[in-house]
Amino acid sequence: MVSRIRMSTVAVAVVAATAVASPVKAQEITLKLHTFLPPVSNPVKTFLIPWSERVAKASNGRLKVQGYWSMQLGGKAPQVLDQVRDGVVDIGWTLPGFTPGRMPRVEPFELPFVHKDALSSTLALQDFQEKYLLTTDLKDFHPLLLHVQQGFLFQTKEPVLKMEDLKGMKIRAASRAGVWLLEALGATGFGLPLNEIPPALSKGVIDGVLLPYEIAPAVKTQDLVSNFSELAGPQPRLGTSVFSFLMNKDSYAKLPPDLKKVIDDNSGRNIAKWAGQNWIDIEVPGKKVIASKPKNKFHTIPIGEVEKIRKAAQPVFDRYYAEMKKINVDGEALVTDARAMIDKYSQ
Repeated sequence: MVSRIRMSTVAVAVVAATAVASPVKAQEITLKLHTFLPPVSNPVKTFLIPWSERVAKASNGRLKVQGYWSMQLGGKAPQVLDQVRDGVVDIGWTLPGFTPGRMPRVEPFELPFVHKDALSSTLALQDFQEKYLLTTDLKDFHPLLLHVQQGFLFQTKEPVLKMEDLKGMKIRAASRAGVWLLEALGATGFGLPLNEIPPALSKGVIDGVLLPYEIAPAVKTQDLVSNFSELAGPQPRLGTSVFSFLMNKDSYAKLPPDLKKVIDDNSGRNIAKWAGQNWIDIEVPGKKVIASKPKNKFHTIPIGEVEKIRKAAQPVFDRYYAEMKKINVDGEALVTDARAMIDKYSQ
């Protein structure tokens, strides 16, 4: 009997020692990231995947971000915001502009000639978000980052060398501000998601697009159009698009404090400079892809025509102010602040 007791005691001690030597591994959490972009696109390769790797490394592998590209989890690009809000996915990267009027307070950054470059506008968006968006347009989300691309130019089948060349053209834009601008310049604007651009161009539904260089490889504009036109002067791009990188509020709230810190350390101001510079940098390989096709030609719209475009664009602002007045928001104040914040980071 004594022998059995001693053996049981030894067994318990061995088990206890093993438990101390091999602590239970902390639970791993996987977050689903959904976007309309294909995996070959520059934003996925240079930002979304590296961001996911940063999170995994900072959490020692406890927090994994699984990317689902090209709307693999279902739905269409304009539905990503709802999927994040409703918890269908944990994280989404998309353009609010795909749903006109959904986040109207971010639109000053998309209006013509407000934007200067991806870095200054992305840094300015952090100030703008804190002042105007957290309790309004972003209240249903846990924001990771608002940012922009370097800005769009005309990518068309026929060359755009002056404002009059746009008359009668059918051109795609990513936001209602872009559509309004095209209409003000005499073109017909179409709001199409990215994946619908190639068939629309190949079938002649549209004659061109407003896009940056970096996205060309993902939508084949280097093959489908032949002319790429920027503006002369200090602001070579007409405007930009605001991107939203958002997390479901409950998905964030359920994380333990140390993993919340990992997300916080990889959000907002902590990654804004990286994101802004990244969207400047990826223009270079995008333009190289376009330039590799001998048929493609690059144009600069002369400064006199740029001034015509700037003057013709004024009704776009008036239209925005009218829309904001409908929801009792001072649109002019938003635009004034957006410009001031961009100037602050452009010094």
